[in-house]
Amino acid sequence: MSELRLNLLTREWVVIAAERARRPAEFKLSRPQRPVRPAFEATCPFCVGNEGKTGDEHFRINDGNGWLIRVVGNKYPALSSSGERTRSIDPIMRSVSGVGRHEVIIESPAHDKATAFYTLGHLEGLLETYRERFNEAYKDERVEHVIIFKNHGEGAGTAIAHPHSQLIATPVVPYQFRDRVRSAMHYFDDTGECLQCAMLKRERREGVRVIMDTAGFMTFIPYAALSPFHTWIFPKRHGASFAGITAEEVKDLAMHIKSLFTRFHHGLDDPDFNYSIRSSRPLDEGNEYCHWYISVVPRLSKAAGFELGSGMFINSVIPEESAAFLRAVRAE
Repeated sequence: MSELRLNLLTREWVVIAAERARRPAEFKLSRPQRPVRPAFEATCPFCVGNEGKTGDEHFRINDGNGWLIRVVGNKYPALSSSGERTRSIDPIMRSVSGVGRHEVIIESPAHDKATAFYTLGHLEGLLETYRERFNEAYKDERVEHVIIFKNHGEGAGTAIAHPHSQLIATPVVPYQFRDRVRSAMHYFDDTGECLQCAMLKRERREGVRVIMDTAGFMTFIPYAALSPFHTWIFPKRHGASFAGITAEEVKDLAMHIKSLFTRFHHGLDDPDFNYSIRSSRPLDEGNEYCHWYISVVPRLSKAAGFELGSGMFINSVIPEESAAFLRAVRAE
């Protein structure tokens, strides 16, 4: 029999469809083969030698051979870096000027490099770049919320194949994030405990949904995962903002990212995916009820009429089986 599970963090109901459940290995067999990419593509604006084709450079990390990671302005930004934040308030029609930041983090000089094959040192550099740009964006007084995310593959919405992630800083706090903060506050008021800290304790105690567990982080499939192989990476030290991640935590988190995406690559044949860092602003780092984390969503299913009409999700893979499958996949 199918079961409805409530994701306490997102406040969304999920149908765990046991009657139509698929074996985790079936997702690899059903996916089309991803085309092989060259290490260099002459027409790619993110490849070495084409630096002049990108927007203004804001940050870079070099190695002995040149740049390793570059951060540039998006040439076609969702939000404008110039202008003032102004509000238009009407009883029905309301708006805010579209100002903020939109940056591209070019993750590697190599056009064909996948996250699974980054070295740990490279991943540490990428995370340090995220932290630097995250903190820098919040220095802009017009900015209310910052999200760092990566789209990998056409099914995840990427337009350029070269490995990159993005930062968008908005002049408003998105309702989804505000709603989750409100839920976390209610949980804290009811229990005196951070919801994510409570989840960490429960997941560690049960163990069946855990993929990787180290001193600083836990990677696991949520009890009410919204879609197949939807994965969370939680820091164990309570902190509301990604801004506060320490150097030791960067090293630990790099291991989790390397492990998870290697398992995805080998076990699910390099699926399209999105990941995002869900975090409060640096100013809120010390609050007791919020907890930053990373959400990873392989794009192995599509929202259809039921999801759009109800706001509920159908997951055709039982979370406990997803976790067991990924634990068994080689992670090197």
